[in-house]
Amino acid sequence: MASNSPATSDAATGDVPEPSRSSSVVKAVSGYHVLKIEGYAAGVKGLGVGSFIDSGSFDVGGHRWCIRYYPKRSPASPGDGDWISIYLNLCSTAAAIGDVNASFTISLLDQDDDEHQPVAAHSRSCSSTVTFSSAATKAWGFPRFVERKTLEESPYLRDDSFVLRCDVTVFKENIIEPAAPTPLVAVPPPDMHRHLGSLLSGGHGADVTLQVGDETFAAHRCVLAARSPVFMAELFGPMGQNNKETIRVQDMEPRVFEAMLHFIYNDSLPKVDDDEVVAMAQHLLLAADRYGMERLKLMCEDTLCSHVDASTAATALTLAEQHHCEGLKDACFKFMADPDNLKVVMESDGYLHLTRSCSYVLNKLAST
Repeated sequence: MASNSPATSDAATGDVPEPSRSSSVVKAVSGYHVLKIEGYAAGVKGLGVGSFIDSGSFDVGGHRWCIRYYPKRSPASPGDGDWISIYLNLCSTAAAIGDVNASFTISLLDQDDDEHQPVAAHSRSCSSTVTFSSAATKAWGFPRFVERKTLEESPYLRDDSFVLRCDVTVFKENIIEPAAPTPLVAVPPPDMHRHLGSLLSGGHGADVTLQVGDETFAAHRCVLAARSPVFMAELFGPMGQNNKETIRVQDMEPRVFEAMLHFIYNDSLPKVDDDEVVAMAQHLLLAADRYGMERLKLMCEDTLCSHVDASTAATALTLAEQHHCEGLKDACFKFMADPDNLKVVMESDGYLHLTRSCSYVLNKLAST
């Protein structure tokens, strides 16, 4: 692991700043591939000088490789033509991969050994890490891997075949950025919602009463107006009721209004029993749409999407169509695309209401 820590003094102040640090970690990934060369005599005689045979490709370190075998490679120096040449070739393209640093060993295997162990006298390793690149060098290897005469007279050529093994290690460098410094002062997360929630529960400074059915709720005009454009118009608009101490809310259940009020002050939904989650989300979606509270509406829509089933799909689809909830509409159509699900939904009470209020939706269902 290497560490880089530059630090310079400030000539004006004499202060020495904290050094910046990062770490470079080299990760090694290894693998191997075995290639059996069959028909050695035919290969030597049938292939021309410089012709080669590639093994099947194999993966090591996220790169594709192959072993390249030259029965009679073009001699680079006198005597090379009497040798078999073996190379490791990078098959991946440079555009996608770039340079790849690796080391490798190519060995002749002993076929008489049950475990096919490498033959030490015929194992060749690169002396150091080499760089493979389509833009420069794609293949590295050994032009004089084994002399043909030596192989032909050895026990390692068996039934006119011999076996090679190539062990590859790929080196990857990862730059690890330092963790953010520990702050001298720990700043807590935002807690305005907690203070506003306490303001609602304590009733301090409340200046308006909302009458919902037989229940009343004390609230603050400015908070209501800040959270809902409808309350803003109702309380502070030209036709508003800014002088009235009590505002009546029609066509809403007290428990639903109380849940909406909780959201207005706390920016979260109140906890409800599991068997009331769907019903409350349905009622709150209507309330949110009525008072222009888009975040609350989307939260309710998300809840309903996760509870679409045979008993809720028809009602949810009706709500989605009437209140422009495209995500919920898609969830319902996806559920009812299954003929078995659709059959059960059509037997529910909600489906009758759907047929009466949303004929367009029925036409779309019929076409799916």
